[in-house]
Amino acid sequence: MKISNVYIGGWFQRTMLQLTEIYDFLREAKTKLDLDPGKLLSFRKELAIGKIDYGVDGEEYIEFTTAYDISVKIYEDGLICLNNHNVSEDTLFADLEKVTDYYENKLSPAFNYLFSLGAPVPKELAHIETVYPYFIVIDKATKANIADLLARTEKQKYFEFNNDRYDVVRGDKYYFINNKKSSLDKIEKYIEEQIFIREFKGQMHRYLNLHRIIWEKIDKVKENAHVKGADIVKFNSTLEGYAKTINLIDGRINQMGTYISTREKIAKSDKELTEFLAISGYRFETLRDTLDYIKYLWDMTQTYVSSAQKLFSSLKSDVTSKSINSLTIVTSMSAGASIIGLITKSEPDFTIFGLVYFFILAILGWGSTKLLTYISKNRHYEIADIEYDKHIDE
Repeated sequence: MKISNVYIGGWFQRTMLQLTEIYDFLREAKTKLDLDPGKLLSFRKELAIGKIDYGVDGEEYIEFTTAYDISVKIYEDGLICLNNHNVSEDTLFADLEKVTDYYENKLSPAFNYLFSLGAPVPKELAHIETVYPYFIVIDKATKANIADLLARTEKQKYFEFNNDRYDVVRGDKYYFINNKKSSLDKIEKYIEEQIFIREFKGQMHRYLNLHRIIWEKIDKVKENAHVKGADIVKFNSTLEGYAKTINLIDGRINQMGTYISTREKIAKSDKELTEFLAISGYRFETLRDTLDYIKYLWDMTQTYVSSAQKLFSSLKSDVTSKSINSLTIVTSMSAGASIIGLITKSEPDFTIFGLVYFFILAILGWGSTKLLTYISKNRHYEIADIEYDKHIDE
């Protein structure tokens, strides 16, 4: 048995426009964006780039080698695949750590800076710890060899697929691919599709969980059947923050559909890959149906936060209206007192009593304003909203 290669990868929505920007950065550490040239140069130096190729294989891609015995392939749709080809059975875990370190601490920071301008990534999606699937390619291994590797890593087999070219034994984080008589290019195609599928499903699962979290947060705001006037502005600002997050995530979800069709077309153009995906039980229709389900949930979430915003905006207007009415009363009282004072005196006369009387009126007016403002802020406003029963299913 010989371990020939180990792979990891990831996927995040990109286009050929970003691929061109990546190419310019990798070649010359340059960009047309307003970024620090010194930082760009430093990030590129960390990558230790060797040879760079730009090609087309179903999609446009960039492939480059590094001084770390790691090669990187980046497709226009955002799929990234890293390959460490200098591995052995004795140093397997160190070899996996080496390629993971390159991805997390060199490549990802460089791309994060390169694409740091423009629409922000919602904080709910930032700094998410990703568990990468590790793909370990083995040449002509026996079942005993694979069982030994599985015992050293997963200790549990999730499933196994076989054909006459290569076998796949999968744990949770590890895929063991036993190459019997296939080319490494064909195996890499399978690995790339698996990375795309897992990352795509992983993103949708995160969006499902975020829908649950944000929905509950909106519920907590709305569950106050009686809310103080002073808290209405705070709650309204909180809902505006949720609405912004929802809009950003909704935009990313709506981008995802086009990538399925492209990847499906690429997979179906390769008969061997199509056959093996069929054996593994994977269907693009299922992925597409799940995406439609996630879109529906986020449409509901968007409608829900909008209704909550309208509710609190209405209460805010009500508070403002009552405050204006209260201040009008105070002003009218002060004006009335002044008019009475004018019509009961024949001519203006400055006296100590008049000065004291003026200050008493001023204090009464100030006190009345403060009292009415306090009452307004602490008055409880009823939230009229329809309540629904909770169900386990979304």
